[in-house]
Amino acid sequence: MDRLASLTAFVRVAETGSFSEAARRLGMSKSVISRQVAALEAELGARLFQRTTRSLTLTEAGHGYVEQVSRILADLEAADASVSRLQAAPRGRIRVSAPMSFGFLHLAQAIPDFLKRYPEVAIDLAMTDRFVDLVEEGFDLAIRLGKLADSSLIARRLAPVRMAVCASPDYLEAAGTPVVPGDLAHHACLSYSLWSAADSWHFVTPDGKDQQVEIKGRMRANNGDALRVAALKGLGVCYLPTFIVGADLQSGSLVSVLGDFMPKDRAAHAVYPTSRHLSPKVRAFVDFLSEWFGHAPYWDLVW
Repeated sequence: MDRLASLTAFVRVAETGSFSEAARRLGMSKSVISRQVAALEAELGARLFQRTTRSLTLTEAGHGYVEQVSRILADLEAADASVSRLQAAPRGRIRVSAPMSFGFLHLAQAIPDFLKRYPEVAIDLAMTDRFVDLVEEGFDLAIRLGKLADSSLIARRLAPVRMAVCASPDYLEAAGTPVVPGDLAHHACLSYSLWSAADSWHFVTPDGKDQQVEIKGRMRANNGDALRVAALKGLGVCYLPTFIVGADLQSGSLVSVLGDFMPKDRAAHAVYPTSRHLSPKVRAFVDFLSEWFGHAPYWDLVW
């Protein structure tokens, strides 16, 4: 007995309520479908259909069995389709959401090279620092920074994200250099307003303990680039990712402090719904970004 053929025949008969209609849909004769179902019943030792001259209905055993077999056949079809999609060339439009600063400074640099490599793909990039609902808003994927919330989304780590507390040389010369996080109480701090605790900065002590420090200052902004400019102009101390301030640290325009107290578990991730994870265009884009940024991203290699 061809078990897969018999299971397929059984499900089609159950769906249509007719051996004749199931045979038509499968492109077989009614007699072949009847023999396949009969062989399956013999193998199971149970009747799956109650047959009369006027009707065909599932037995109690048949009701339970068809639900399980339908799921198995659907999973098998999905697996076959996934292999086919893997062989297909990436094509189509990808809707991407990314944080404003990371999107402008780095993702926008990577996308042109990706599009050159895959001429049948188009990118629709939306840069925003608000949290977007990928499924509800129709995005194929999003770039997320920092610790990920638990969700049904698939996440692929792209690169580490290092944080730096830094200030201009002129500011540090005038106000002094903080040696431990508690010293920030005596400094003007530039606050990122979209953090859940905008007036509190998180550190990790050398012995691994978390430490929260209350900060104050005269400027708060919902964009890291604005805080970077304020720091460059000597307005205070900023707490920003190195993908924003890495070049300034290299040039000496900003000076890093409290490096021994910075958390090291942050990362940039590509996240996408489970329904997109086998799409050739999404897979190609995520693979490309992982290759582009890498385990030692270029913004950390310059200082």
